[in-house]
Amino acid sequence: MKHFLLLIVVSILLMNCHTVSARKKSTALQTIQNSKKDALQCAAFSPYVGKLSPDYGAHPSRELIDELLDKLIKETGFRCIMTYGVLNGLDYTFAAAEARHIKVIAILWLDDDVAINSQSISEGIEVAKAFPKTIVKLSCGSEVRTRHGYAFDGEIMRCIDSLHKAGVPQPVTTIDIWWEWCNRAYPCQPSSFGKSVDWIGTNIFPWWENKYSGIFPCTPAKKAADFHIARLEDIRRVYSGKDVIVTEFGWPNGPEGQTEINKRTGQPCDVASQKNQRIVVQDTFKKLAERNWSGVVFEAFSESWKPNDEGDFGKFWGICQGNPPYRCAKGLKRN
Repeated sequence: MKHFLLLIVVSILLMNCHTVSARKKSTALQTIQNSKKDALQCAAFSPYVGKLSPDYGAHPSRELIDELLDKLIKETGFRCIMTYGVLNGLDYTFAAAEARHIKVIAILWLDDDVAINSQSISEGIEVAKAFPKTIVKLSCGSEVRTRHGYAFDGEIMRCIDSLHKAGVPQPVTTIDIWWEWCNRAYPCQPSSFGKSVDWIGTNIFPWWENKYSGIFPCTPAKKAADFHIARLEDIRRVYSGKDVIVTEFGWPNGPEGQTEINKRTGQPCDVASQKNQRIVVQDTFKKLAERNWSGVVFEAFSESWKPNDEGDFGKFWGICQGNPPYRCAKGLKRN
């Protein structure tokens, strides 16, 4: 009888262990599934298309923002965008995105005008609280260090502190190129912003590395995705535990067949073309999806106003044209 009772107890314990194990497996599977849902495939979105410029003149109308978002959804399937700024009527983008069930990574634009920065921060707090389900992440500026060096680190921190103190529900960062997140060092070293941000947003462009970098050899379009992943892995090792997103990547589709020359070596690298743009975008999103990492392709629509230091290539980064009827590249449709 004792042996029989012992057998029953052991059987019950084994059943319980199996149940607990099954629950753990189920929970683990659910965690993986939830994690997969969190990965984002986004397009950088600016409505300053055609003859519009953020530096002067009229700003994009609500009708134009609606038209561009509808075109992006219809021809590419993107359901996530990253935006640049919340002033000058750009705040309408969040309402337009919400109406279309589009998720948004919102950048509060910071530059060398402190008064305008303050307006951006205040408006950013308002829209972050008004659209908590649409705006999923926030950034205090984009490439502020790249443009200004360390001169405006105080402005970046003022923005980050203000958003945190205001209790916005979204995670906060400042976006910059991988070199700045690596504290201008290779191998990668931590930046002073690392402990202040909730996530890491980094822009990675092999095209511009091919022109300016003296660290890496020429990266052709077919190797660009590997370059993106390698830099992300560098950063993830330094900022262990933080979500790391490539917030800009891409390749110019024109002028067709033209190339940049490396300023240090004098050597040319791969060319700008629609084919190479498609290779870079498709391969990068594929490799990101394999790792369940998020990414933002630069950019949704080409912008003619881009700064002169980018040369003619600055006008050819869009996966969609910057003039009516805003045709988009084939073969880049998102799931």
